[in-house]
Amino acid sequence: MILVNTDYISGKELEMLGLVKGSTIQSKNVGRDITQGLKTLVGGELKTYTEMMNEARALATKRMVEEAEKLGADAVVNIRYASAAVMQGAAEVMAYGTAVKFR
Repeated sequence: MILVNTDYISGKELEMLGLVKGSTIQSKNVGRDITQGLKTLVGGELKTYTEMMNEARALATKRMVEEAEKLGADAVVNIRYASAAVMQGAAEVMAYGTAVKFR
């Protein structure tokens, strides 16, 4: 499966199959949430949240690819990511794009 954030793939003629998406809501445990909250007092990267968001993007992408595979897609083009906080310490990540088949 080819995944790109452009609306084309060089050298390929594409047949659009439709929108595909994947999403997840992730959170970290309360203990880590407290330690990350303290980290905001001194500044710096909140590594636990970075890891959480990386895991969430990977899972959302995997779910998007699974949806594209069900449509018989060869690739997903114009991939985008969106995220939103749904509560303190929890975030939704969505991956979406257009499933395509090569002609």
